[in-house]
Amino acid sequence: MRITDLLKKDTIELNLKASSKEAVIDELVAKLDRAGRLADKAKFKEAILAREAQSTTGIGEGIAIPHAKTSAVKTPAIAFGRSKSGIDYEALDGQPSHLFFMIAASEGANNAHLQTLSRLSSFLMDSEFRKKLESANTVDEVISAINAKEAENEEEDKMVNKPNAGKILAVTACPTGIAHTFMAADSLKNKAKELGYDIKVETNGSTGVGNPLTAAEIKDAVAIIVAADTNVEMDRFDGKHVIQVPVAQGIRKPQELLEKAMKQDAPIYRASGNGNKTENETKGKSGFYKHLMSGVSNMLPFVVGGGILIAISFIFGIEAFDPNHPSYHPVAEALMTIGGGNAFGLMIPVLAGFIAMSIAQRPGFAPGMVGGLMAASGGAGFLGGLIAGFLAGYVVLGLKRLFNGLPQSLEGIKPVLLYPLFGILITGTVMLYIVIEPVVALNNSIESFLGGMGTGNLVFLGLLLGGMMAVDMGGPINKAAFTFGIAMIDAGNFAPHAAIMAGGMVPPLGIALATTFFKKKFTKAEQDAGKTNYIMGASFITEGAIPFAAADPGRVIPSIIVGSAVAGALSMMFGIGLPAPHGGLFVIPIVNGNPLLYIVAILIGAAVTALMLGFWKKDAKE
Repeated sequence: MRITDLLKKDTIELNLKASSKEAVIDELVAKLDRAGRLADKAKFKEAILAREAQSTTGIGEGIAIPHAKTSAVKTPAIAFGRSKSGIDYEALDGQPSHLFFMIAASEGANNAHLQTLSRLSSFLMDSEFRKKLESANTVDEVISAINAKEAENEEEDKMVNKPNAGKILAVTACPTGIAHTFMAADSLKNKAKELGYDIKVETNGSTGVGNPLTAAEIKDAVAIIVAADTNVEMDRFDGKHVIQVPVAQGIRKPQELLEKAMKQDAPIYRASGNGNKTENETKGKSGFYKHLMSGVSNMLPFVVGGGILIAISFIFGIEAFDPNHPSYHPVAEALMTIGGGNAFGLMIPVLAGFIAMSIAQRPGFAPGMVGGLMAASGGAGFLGGLIAGFLAGYVVLGLKRLFNGLPQSLEGIKPVLLYPLFGILITGTVMLYIVIEPVVALNNSIESFLGGMGTGNLVFLGLLLGGMMAVDMGGPINKAAFTFGIAMIDAGNFAPHAAIMAGGMVPPLGIALATTFFKKKFTKAEQDAGKTNYIMGASFITEGAIPFAAADPGRVIPSIIVGSAVAGALSMMFGIGLPAPHGGLFVIPIVNGNPLLYIVAILIGAAVTALMLGFWKKDAKE
């Protein structure tokens, strides 16, 4: 497939009227929509802006390539716009952008489409080609210039299509895998050709791994450049000089990277089982923080997907998932089984498994998952999952050092027998006999304390119960407060559970508000997750706050505890009672007392959390 199969005359605008970044996006989105390439104009623009929030697609040299892969695209297409005067597109080089290619990839785009879109990104690295586009007087001249460049590229491929042992190897990858991956690859290849270096570049794009590096090439390489904003397979580079940088540096600083590689001015990479990793990986946050983020990022889809399914199940009735309840509905039961019983059931094991995998690579995954499952089923909750993940990871690291002296002939059985056997055994034993029991005992003691306290001081009780709901967000302390509330309902006292539900709704709602009004404090991924927290908070799913608390516990946990405590205290002060054991927004109309005052209590608590986060958190760095 050729580029001009996707870039047609009706999607080319040689005289853009826009004078700002957002106006350029609006104009090109409108161009694609008028040409009938989009199924949902607003949704496509939202996807474009979401990609821009990750990092600007103004790559410099006067070029910007806004792009998105979304179901809002009806037909894969490219829109081209040109501005003679130039537009400030927040380009990496700080210069105005003149050439704008908006790439619209459909969610089901096949490999041919994606390869064509990626090829365009590569062509734009050629300054002569850019000049032809800048000087074209008609739409036909633009089409001719692109066709000529494609023909030239096909001829080069025929001439250069020979094995390349490669003195320097490189891997490029970006989250979307459409533009930056291939631009970095071509930037490195072009500069290597100019400097007279041999190079081979592996691309990790939307269509999979292209031009993969072989074991023999890696063995013979002088050094490896990894220009990536997403995970790539690193263990294969054990013992080699490895330069790890963001993909943008592959585009902007190819000469610097290549010269550094040729001088072998880079640390030796060590796979986790063979000693220390590179120097870069052992600095600053790249230990505890990196492992924690690995667990949180992989857990997030389970929290979001499961939480929303639970919320949808409540539409049929608060207890509609229970076959023994008069309001029972089979769809509600299915949603609760999928979202609550399975997605949420996997949340803590996945958190622990990926923390352990980040620490000890693949051998840590199985012990981490088992430890996390034991934490979840044994009542240790989220905190138990964190302990299990780090425990399993470092146990396996210890095993790797312990077994490092075994004969080479036994190397093959380590990952399939020794590491999983002893890793699961040791992690499981520690969780079973040391971690879980004390947490359960703590849970029981808190329950006893609350039961004995009664309702003597309602405001203080509301403050305490509301705050407890946010301490571990669905963990044992949260569950202890929730259990106390249910017991009070059975005893005919509905006030404590109203404070408990208010406290449980505040953490996700407060975080959602913070991500909306203090965007600079959160990464793009966190802002997206924050939107789903509106639904989770309204549905009394406190667990929506877990990824944020895990990412920044020192600021997030105190903020949500204070906000939840305020909401709980206000609920008691306003004399609110709640006869239903669950439900969030769905049961507010049935509270005893003034429903509007109950909403005010929740909103004030959420606002307190949001303001604390907004003023306390530092600006986020992607």
